[in-house]
Amino acid sequence: MPQGPDDRRPPMTPQLALRVAVAGSVALALFAIIFFRLWFLQVLSGNQYLAQATVNRVRDVAIAAPRGNILDSSGNLLVGSTKALEVQISAPDLPNSAGGKRVVFRRLAHTLGMSTNRIKCKVVTYDNGHRIVTTSHVARIPCEVKQQLSILPYADVNIKEVGRGVQYYIAEDQQQFRGVEVSQVYVPNYPQGDLAAQLLGTVGRITAQECWGHRHPTGPLCSASSNRGVDPNSVIGQSGLEGQYDRYLRGTDGMEKVQVDALGQPTHKLETVNPTAGNNLALSLDSNLQRVGQQALATSIASNPGADAGSFVAMNPVTGAVYAMGSYPTFDPSIFTKPISEATYRGLTSVASGDPLLNRAIQSAGPTGSTFKPITATAALESGRWSIDDTYDDTGSFCFPGTSECLHNAGNAVDGVLNLVNALRVSSDVFFYNLGWQTATNPITQPGGGPIDQWAHQFGIGRRTGIDLPGELSGTLPSPRWRAHQDKLELDCEQAKGPFKGQPKHANCGIADGRPWSAGDNVNLAVGQGDVQVTPLQLAVVYSALANGGTIVRPHLGLDIQNDEGTVLQKIDPPPARHIDINPLYRETILQGLHEAAQASGGTSDDVMGNFPMPVYGKTGTAQYVGQPDYSWYACFVPPSVTSKPIVVVVHVERGGFGDIAAAPVARQILSQWFFGKPGVYKAGASATL
Repeated sequence: MPQGPDDRRPPMTPQLALRVAVAGSVALALFAIIFFRLWFLQVLSGNQYLAQATVNRVRDVAIAAPRGNILDSSGNLLVGSTKALEVQISAPDLPNSAGGKRVVFRRLAHTLGMSTNRIKCKVVTYDNGHRIVTTSHVARIPCEVKQQLSILPYADVNIKEVGRGVQYYIAEDQQQFRGVEVSQVYVPNYPQGDLAAQLLGTVGRITAQECWGHRHPTGPLCSASSNRGVDPNSVIGQSGLEGQYDRYLRGTDGMEKVQVDALGQPTHKLETVNPTAGNNLALSLDSNLQRVGQQALATSIASNPGADAGSFVAMNPVTGAVYAMGSYPTFDPSIFTKPISEATYRGLTSVASGDPLLNRAIQSAGPTGSTFKPITATAALESGRWSIDDTYDDTGSFCFPGTSECLHNAGNAVDGVLNLVNALRVSSDVFFYNLGWQTATNPITQPGGGPIDQWAHQFGIGRRTGIDLPGELSGTLPSPRWRAHQDKLELDCEQAKGPFKGQPKHANCGIADGRPWSAGDNVNLAVGQGDVQVTPLQLAVVYSALANGGTIVRPHLGLDIQNDEGTVLQKIDPPPARHIDINPLYRETILQGLHEAAQASGGTSDDVMGNFPMPVYGKTGTAQYVGQPDYSWYACFVPPSVTSKPIVVVVHVERGGFGDIAAAPVARQILSQWFFGKPGVYKAGASATL
């Protein structure tokens, strides 16, 4: 049988086998790499990428915490919080392109009724301490974004307070408003209007300085020591009691984690941490007394041509609790609940408008006139330079021994032979000029000054009282050492040396006149004139010490910290600053003089206080300024020895004239309200004495 052809395939050659093996190995290696990568992504890194994906679609939304309330001594509301809705822009969430941002800004402006016209937009930044100003012409909203981000780079930009309708409109069309959200905020409200405005202070967005200190912004949370970890969007106390007690009044913001889709639309809530409201601050302030004081001060200023500003203090001379403290002119604190223009702020801080933001009771200092005389009397008696039985013949003039230079009483009055009590009663300048001369010392051997300087320092002149308000002045207590320092500063300024190095030389810088301390300076100091600078609150502390027997109280407005249920969490009762030892006989002599000055025939304020039903110890003061009308002072007290409601009152009326005419009537109305619940008829004095 014939065989067919052989259909067996020839065996694979070695070369072909090698090629197949290499190709198979490469393919196997590629598949191994792919499978390994897939395993790595799914198994080893799955949780990590899942977490990142979750973060990308979860947004943290801050829930603002309400600030605590500020209450008066009777529990009446002085400052509260009201819920409001604020349109905010989150810069990182805006469209990436400049065109996309412009579209969002234009759409938002139309929604909010804001102009889209271009304005001159000035942005200030700092680079290594150098101030850099850039100017552009853009619409209002992009200008706000630039300006606010230049100050707080990580914060949201506040645009405008709106109602629920705008909130719903923006939320329903979030795709058209990328980077825009409407957040709930708390806005301070002031049910008492401008009552105690300078004391209560203001709140506002945390500043770059408060948030990061002198460092450049380094992250989304503040790093300054006093506000470490605080969100840059936080609202904090900026002045007054709001600033002083911010750590108690400021609550803790909450947080809501919201899941959003690719368009930024929220889909559902993941987690909510509720905010914690701030604690309440109760004050020693008596609202009725505060209101009467402000009204009486305004009446005095309106009644005395030339008077344009002033202040008053009423406090407990035993504990230092402040019952009332006012400053004129004042302002409506609610103006700061919304952004204000630079022009408006300038108007609130300019001298031309009276600087309404200034709390003149602690931030304005000057000569006190004759209200200083009890300090001089204490120094003269305690130093042994004068005794309670010594007399001096007031001829109407005091002439410096060995010279023809003489000083005179107001109105050239001649008071005759006087002891200390009568000298205080009629406020004889000539008598106290003599005490200033008698207590003068050698400035070389006693550079810190003589008895008047020493006792004034103990009473607190030239140093802060320590009141729980920011911005208190220390004032000035002139002495030989102080004058020598001022003269050196003047010389350094004229020669551009020391602290003035690098500045242009000036022929006369106006710091000092270059003359050394003399007995004449001590004579001026004895009647509260010359270079002495005293705040109304400092003078109230001096008269408190006279009223209570020598204790230098530490004034305070805060009484306690309370939770929202009224439970006291912390009492505020600062101890006295110190105690000074005044001979009881000397003190009684001075008190007799003050009592007769207020309520005895011939007393400098008897026409105002003479018929007041309570015993009043008071002293007028008329401070003289070159080229200006006199400044009016009055200091008085009703001591704890005669009442269970002791009070000290100091009133200062700038350019108000004699103390009895402008300041004493305000003090009487404050006393009348305190003791009898009504101010009574405003009664101006007529005594033209210092």
